Amino acid sequence: MTNDISLAVLDEVPSDTQTLISGWLTAHNDVMFGKTGGHKSLFIPIEHHDGEILGGLIGRTARGWLDIDIMFIPEALRGQGLAGKLLALAENEACKRGCKGAHIQTANPVATKAYQKYGYEVFGTIEHFIDNFALTMMVKRW
Repeated sequence: MTNDISLAVLDEVPSDTQTLISGWLTAHNDVMFGKTGGHKSLFIPIEHHDGEILGGLIGRTARGWLDIDIMFIPEALRGQGLAGKLLALAENEACKRGCKGAHIQTANPVATKAYQKYGYEVFGTIEHFIDNFALTMMVKRW
């Protein structure tokens, strides 16, 4: 069978191919772990009154967890409690979706301290992930 396949390194993943392969993995995991009830995206924009998106939180919920992929607050808006508001909104929505907790990773030591302030705990690190910065993986259960 392996004589009938080819492998190649590509720079981009066609969206239809990513959807196809993700579907296969979800089906496989459904057999192993039970049905997910569906992966669902979550987006909380920081939006200027004129409609311009300035930052926000992007994640998804699946298998009882909120996975926070990206959280960005522009420099001019930092220190005003927006991180806590974004996290609270995301966690509240995750609870409504039946999640038992959230996880996030960051290489920013300031962000690590901010997440700890909101109840996230470090469960792992990769030292020297980027030069002298560690990648910190964090979790919060409710």
